Amino acid sequence: MGASRRCGENLRASVKDLSGWEEIERQRKGAGPGPCAESLWYSCAMNRKGLVRFALLLAIAQGAGAAVGHAAQNPGGAGEITPSTTARPSTAPKPLANRPASGLPKAAGAPAAGVVETGPPNYPAPQITIATPAPAPAPWPWQDRIAWAANLVLVVLGYAGILLALSILKKIEGQMQYAESAALAAQESAQTALHHAQAIERAERPWILITIEPSRRVENRFMIAATNRGRGPARILSSVDKLTIEPDQSALPEDPSYERAEPNLSLASVILLPGESTAIKVFGREEVRELCRTEERLKRVERWEEVILLYGRIVYEDLIGAGGAQHETSWCCWYIHGQQESGMEMAGSPSYHRHT
Repeated sequence: MGASRRCGENLRASVKDLSGWEEIERQRKGAGPGPCAESLWYSCAMNRKGLVRFALLLAIAQGAGAAVGHAAQNPGGAGEITPSTTARPSTAPKPLANRPASGLPKAAGAPAAGVVETGPPNYPAPQITIATPAPAPAPWPWQDRIAWAANLVLVVLGYAGILLALSILKKIEGQMQYAESAALAAQESAQTALHHAQAIERAERPWILITIEPSRRVENRFMIAATNRGRGPARILSSVDKLTIEPDQSALPEDPSYERAEPNLSLASVILLPGESTAIKVFGREEVRELCRTEERLKRVERWEEVILLYGRIVYEDLIGAGGAQHETSWCCWYIHGQQESGMEMAGSPSYHRHT
């Protein structure tokens, strides 16, 4: 402790010498150099060298005092160092010179002039931070390069395949529309051909029509004839006819009834070539008297109060057509009986004049 006190007193004396040195320096800058000033300059320079030596000795003394105190706190051994204890380098306190009143103001809590702090400064311990460099980019292996190139090629090929598929689908759609149009045209052509074939078949088939012809030998006598107006031969399968006396033509039923009709067996199996005809019924004034049976009814027929109607049907087949198609022709006539002359004409509704 006594050594430390003596060191402090020597330090204060050195500070006073330093203050005197600064005063001389100011006088030297203000006035010109003289012999007395140069001798004083040399004396101050020698004092400053001694001040530097004293500062070094003081730093060594403070380090030794700190080592003795640390050894007193650790009685286990002078050479033993604990892991938690870290040695800090001692810093020699710099002497503070007395400043004139016109100098810089002292900070709050700063020590008075001429007092030297012997304790360690309250500075944070230095820390060393090592910045980790950014990792270098990993090299691109050739396997990954090949895989990337293959994927790119597959993507391009897939896109091209999609475009090609869309183009093919559009072409298929166009072909389907064309095929549909062609099918519709073919269907229409087939229907037209069918109609044409049917027209040809109808034109080539036999057509038996009913005509009324007056008798060349007997007056007021008429013949109902069946004539083949077609282009093919026909065979008559059956023929029926019926006589009736009605108040007028409207008294006939809507559809002809052949239940009590008399079959004409003489016409069965008759073949009519194109243009040929045959008589199916002959009717005259003599048949009127037999039909009326009484004079009173005959008078009513003569006065047209009642009419005589004849109707019938002929069934025939086509000898050339496939399957021997059967056809039918129906007819209806009105025999007009007068007191002196008679006539015959077609009568009845369309249902009585059918041609199949």
